[in-house]
Amino acid sequence: MKDSINAIRFTGVDMCNKAESGHPGIVLGAAPVVYRLFTKHMKATPNASEWFNRDRFVLSAGHGSALLYTTLHFAGYDITIDDLKRFRQLDSITPGHPEYGMTDGVEATTGPLGQGISTAVGMAIAEAHLRGKFNKDDINLVDHYTYTLVGDGDLQEGVAMESMSLAGHLGLERLIVLFDSNDVQLDGPTEECVSDDMRQKVESMNWDYQYIEDSNDIEALDKAIENAKSTETPSFIEIKSIIGYGSPKAGTSAVHGAPIGKEETEDMRQAFGYTYAPFDPPKSVYQDFIDQFVEPNDKAYEDWRATCEKYKKRYPEDYETFKRIMNSDVDIDWNEILKPEPIGTVDATRKSMGAAFTEVSNELPSLIGGSADLSGSTKVKGNDGNFTRTNRTGRNINFGVREHAMGAIVNGLTLSGLRGVGSGFLIFSDYMKPAIRIAALSHIPSIFLFTHDSIAVGEDGPTHEPIEQLSVYRATPNTDVLRPANANETKHALRYAVEQTTTPTIVALTRQKVTLLNDVTYETFKQGAYVASDREDFEGILIATGSEVELALKAQEILEETHGVKVRVVSMPSMEAFKRQPESIREKVLPSSCTRRLAIELGSAGQWYQFARDVKGLEKFGKSAKGGKILEDFGFTPEAIAERFLDLEQ
Repeated sequence: MKDSINAIRFTGVDMCNKAESGHPGIVLGAAPVVYRLFTKHMKATPNASEWFNRDRFVLSAGHGSALLYTTLHFAGYDITIDDLKRFRQLDSITPGHPEYGMTDGVEATTGPLGQGISTAVGMAIAEAHLRGKFNKDDINLVDHYTYTLVGDGDLQEGVAMESMSLAGHLGLERLIVLFDSNDVQLDGPTEECVSDDMRQKVESMNWDYQYIEDSNDIEALDKAIENAKSTETPSFIEIKSIIGYGSPKAGTSAVHGAPIGKEETEDMRQAFGYTYAPFDPPKSVYQDFIDQFVEPNDKAYEDWRATCEKYKKRYPEDYETFKRIMNSDVDIDWNEILKPEPIGTVDATRKSMGAAFTEVSNELPSLIGGSADLSGSTKVKGNDGNFTRTNRTGRNINFGVREHAMGAIVNGLTLSGLRGVGSGFLIFSDYMKPAIRIAALSHIPSIFLFTHDSIAVGEDGPTHEPIEQLSVYRATPNTDVLRPANANETKHALRYAVEQTTTPTIVALTRQKVTLLNDVTYETFKQGAYVASDREDFEGILIATGSEVELALKAQEILEETHGVKVRVVSMPSMEAFKRQPESIREKVLPSSCTRRLAIELGSAGQWYQFARDVKGLEKFGKSAKGGKILEDFGFTPEAIAERFLDLEQ
């Protein structure tokens, strides 16, 4: 045991030294905790690292990635010594902070503090939901824990408190937080910026609390984790450690984020009695992990597979549903479920989405989520009742006014095999940007449905009227933003979001009613842009999105009937999808020969100039008044759009 813990410590320190950057402090202080978690308590195996019923371990303190990579290496995951030597180097699989999908055994992308623990809450909700849905009195199909290691910084982030509050309220009894409590952060002692009583804080949120005085006390850690497994609430174990344990700068912020240095490390080796050269640990460490981690869990995995076979025979229909969730199967009869609405239908796209979401949820058992205290306005509400302590099968999550936590929890749900959905007002997506960015970076298909998407919100005024948000998300790599124009485009947008596999989707929806004036097939819609209304020998193009498509279609009529000018109207629900199309499709929709183009959107104008010579957008915040009055005041009327187009030179 001693050599194994020290091998984790010194290999992690050597990684930081070789990279000339990194965070050795947490490696030295928390190595015993992670070692014991893996060798005594974790149910997972490198020989089936995607095992659905494995325990999850999330390193919320993502700066301690060297600790995670080293442990995973010794545990037998697909991380070699050479990979450890290439820590923080270009194109290595051991980046500075853990990234999901890049490194075997890494369960979540972490680094921005508070994201990991909040994602873990989503994973714990997924486990509780699936356990409640599929387990029977005579057989358990889902039975795992979610562990997360957090630091002082994690618990200072508001998102962590949001998610912990919800976890306590929901009684997520299989969520166990290990708090590496060393009282030091980057700028110095934590006492300089925080004086919370952690025990009172977590207990007030309905968490079980335990305290361990020394991170090196393996027996105390074992006892605490076993106790945590028997509680009916989420568990919080505060473990006092010394940052940079054993180093010359132990207990100070100087060892938080800077390599210790080769000479000092060599002195430490001698002091610890660990005489092995850098990156040359003893073979006994690998055998230790094989004996205590790999072999027992390989057996546990095979036992679970046998359980699946028994379950399949006894409960074939439930097993097929479970298998669909495991395989991320979203193959349903979309045309039957989401039948098109007739031309002339008038409704807000938020209402269209709410109805479509319910219908799709009836067919997709993996679809789960809810709104940030706004389901009455967003119309997005999960099926089967509320997910609560007493109704684990409910698929509506009452997130409360916790947008940031909602975003991270949705990511955790998605990482667990479910299709997580979060909904709120587009303006409040500002609180969710970090979590949405993590979804994009992680290449996971989280779904975010936002309503009240423009200044047409009206009387609530500029604090509730989004201007720049669409541009922010469109500028985020690997993120698709859809702004449907009517009821049928809205149905297509939901299908598009559900069918994604590696990309999060944001759908922006109206509060105000819009009229369905044109139709479009799904195959055409998912191109990102299409001709909504055409004229032979058109002289220009109006490009619009969302509610402004109706505006453009009405302006088209005015231009033709009043001014004798023929224009094409293009609906562009997704810039990102359109830009991915082959040139032939893009040229067909927006022919390069026609440069007289006006783009129209109730938002920031900048990104539209890649498609049009002129843009009717917004350059300032909105106002408080009736939505129609605001639109008129800002010049978003058919007549004003027609005049703006006529001002364009041919």
